[in-house]
Amino acid sequence: MSKKILFVFAFLMIGSLVLAACGPAAPKAEEVLVCQITDTGGIDDKSFNATAWKGIQDAMDDLGIEGKYLESQEVADYEKNLNAFIEEGCDLVITVGFLIGDATAASAEANPDRKFSIIDFAYDPPISNVVGQIFQTDEAGFLAGYAAAAVTKTGKVGTFGGLPIPTVTIFMKGFVEGVDYYNAAKGTNVVVLGYDLEDETKGLFSMDFDDQQKGRELAVSLMDEGADVIMPVAGPVGLGAAAAIQERGNAYLIGVDSDWFLTAPEYGAITLTSVMKMMDATTVQVIESVIDDTFAGGNVVGTLENGGVDIAPFHDLDHLITAEVKAELEQIKADIISGAIKLK
Repeated sequence: MSKKILFVFAFLMIGSLVLAACGPAAPKAEEVLVCQITDTGGIDDKSFNATAWKGIQDAMDDLGIEGKYLESQEVADYEKNLNAFIEEGCDLVITVGFLIGDATAASAEANPDRKFSIIDFAYDPPISNVVGQIFQTDEAGFLAGYAAAAVTKTGKVGTFGGLPIPTVTIFMKGFVEGVDYYNAAKGTNVVVLGYDLEDETKGLFSMDFDDQQKGRELAVSLMDEGADVIMPVAGPVGLGAAAAIQERGNAYLIGVDSDWFLTAPEYGAITLTSVMKMMDATTVQVIESVIDDTFAGGNVVGTLENGGVDIAPFHDLDHLITAEVKAELEQIKADIISGAIKLK
């Protein structure tokens, strides 16, 4: 065998050994299938299902992945939808909402070779093939509460939730703390209806994320008690509240999860701001980790500091927020980030 042939053979052998040592190549983006399972609000809930799906759509447009979803009409659909996507061979299954937490954990543990991400849930201890996307929405809720207290004319603002679960009450808690901070700073006595920091059982809840009529009824009840700024934390139920507020014409709305001025523009004229969870951005982050083969279980946490949560612009109601209050909100945001303001 000639020296030249021996050299080529040795070169090829070394190359093969290097490739073997490096392990399998990361999947190409166009070969990655990302599959979302919604909570019961549906894919177009103007809330967390829609925002998570936007993240997948952004990855489809920018990264070239394939994406699809299944809607859960009821809790019983969670396991069925998970099994369907496991059989389909999805490279990443994204589930949405606190209520699907148990079903996601069971599927992940039964399929350790599959990758999962769940929005609004964190496992303790972590599951090695699941990334939890969680959000410190109390930080942004604090800012919204301060703004609401600055705007109210009646001295009463209100909130209600869908269910008394942590991913709902964290919004309400932050909102109340922001109002309390305004009262302490300004010597006022703005009252929050619908949630009690000391006794959560006194909170106001629709016990539902779908029935918009319940949202209307709760909003009417809060307005009857004098609330002129209302923050519903109940997915599509909040749209019922928005309709009631618009019809009454003497209160303002604070949206949640996404910027409601953009996602529910029919209520833009009454939307003061929104407490936003940037689930689209964290979803893209998890998808990128699948593409570049850095996926690892644990949690992605959205905060004011990393831009994972924030309040939306005041849009058409910007004139209600004085330059002084805007400056105060910027300082409060900085103080929450630095730790100078500590939330409970």
